[in-house]
Amino acid sequence: MTKREKANLAIVLCDYYVAEGAHIDVPTFVNSFAKDGVFNDMVAGQAYRGDALGNVLPYMKGLFSDVHRDLKRITVNGDTISIELSIQGTFDGQLPTPTGGFIKGNGQKVDAPTADFWYLKNGKVTAFNCFVGYSKMYSDMGVNFDWSSAANKH
Repeated sequence: MTKREKANLAIVLCDYYVAEGAHIDVPTFVNSFAKDGVFNDMVAGQAYRGDALGNVLPYMKGLFSDVHRDLKRITVNGDTISIELSIQGTFDGQLPTPTGGFIKGNGQKVDAPTADFWYLKNGKVTAFNCFVGYSKMYSDMGVNFDWSSAANKH
């Protein structure tokens, strides 16, 4: 790896470290992004910019107090870092529902397959595209979608 690639990887690995349940550090995470940087939750269709970048870490810790990311494969190519990982934790928090209200944690272990793509420029994250396996995550949390009632509407 080049010196720049090593520096980029260090930034990304630091962001994973400060996103761990045991030592959440929102300011360090937010400060790793460029002024116009964006965190895209690609599956949910959410984009976080500016102050909103700081919302994701506490949200995840609110679901899984022991949230951890198990990094499996890391590929560094210049200013792009691609990582295959699993988001893991114990569902001991509360999941807000689209219809209002919350689903209370049940102590289930979660192991959600995820792919992250980090784009950096001049030592700052310009874009972070996260693809979380939400169907597996929700299933692990005991949230089962009622597909039959949805299918009966069509």
